[in-house]
Amino acid sequence: VQLQASGGGLVQAGGSLRLSCAASGRTFSSSAMAWFRQAPGKEREFVAAISWAGSNAAYADSVEGRFTISRDNAKNTLYLQMNSLKPEDTAVYYCAADGSGAYYKGANYMNYWGKGTLVTVSS
Repeated sequence: VQLQASGGGLVQAGGSLRLSCAASGRTFSSSAMAWFRQAPGKEREFVAAISWAGSNAAYADSVEGRFTISRDNAKNTLYLQMNSLKPEDTAVYYCAADGSGAYYKGANYMNYWGKGTLVTVSS
């Protein structure tokens, strides 16, 4: 699976962005997918995950209620709708896939990673 994230940019606090992650490869539709982010000077952190069919989703406490993860298996695309953005959401956002698992089990199981897309939220 090859992954390419896009949709990042500069937005004011309170604004919205939608990230996309285009995937190639036959295993996308059967793979758990997730978004992670890494802010300057900080470690990478989990943001959200979704199961292969989109029936199960999980979120970090910091984004619960503001972000929504979704996927379109027909288009091989993963999404992250980000609303009510805060300056602390500023980071490079990465999409990742578990090529051998249908349900998210943790970052260590994500064996495919895309190049990130930068999200900057100004105050």
